[in-house]
Amino acid sequence: MFQNDAKPRGRPRSFDERDALEKATQVFWSKGYDGVTIDDLVAGMGVGRPSLYSIFGDKRTLFLRVLKAYAETKGALAAKALLSPQSLRDSLISFLRFNVEIATEKGSAQGCLLVCVAPLVNDAEVRQFLQKAVAGAVALVERRFRDGISAGEIPSDFPVAARASQVMDLARGLTMRAQMGTSRKTLLKDAGEAADLVLLPRGGNPER
Repeated sequence: MFQNDAKPRGRPRSFDERDALEKATQVFWSKGYDGVTIDDLVAGMGVGRPSLYSIFGDKRTLFLRVLKAYAETKGALAAKALLSPQSLRDSLISFLRFNVEIATEKGSAQGCLLVCVAPLVNDAEVRQFLQKAVAGAVALVERRFRDGISAGEIPSDFPVAARASQVMDLARGLTMRAQMGTSRKTLLKDAGEAADLVLLPRGGNPER
């Protein structure tokens, strides 16, 4: 047998792929999809143009990859906030406040990639991804409401589907207000009041 002493071709990567994706997220987040150029990505990610194309693909392919990675990370944290072992009201407040915290995070552009950037992209695959992501989030909130019914926190006839959609609408609204410059302190306060509104029974007072 012969020993293969051949060295792998090409230079080893001088950057961390995960870190480069996170940097690309910030570029798209701050400039918007249409406003981003390949030069912006090269500069923001700290990679050479050949490496960008060979590893991440063109701008559209990179954006889809960034979008999926961002949604997975945010989705896992949102689920943790929503499904934590606490009262239904506190779970909803935790979920809404999580969205505020993400939207007002220091060092990042205000808002959310999924709410403030991706919906403006005229691409069928991006729209399909967003629809799937929203449906998954709504299903998660519905699950939490059903747990609340089982625990006796809300009545069995509570309008689960409608209120779950309302929770997502409120989360998006808080995020967009953050993009417009509303302070984190105000939005965190409003998140608590929004949870009370969602839990209003038909013709009754908030469940506490």
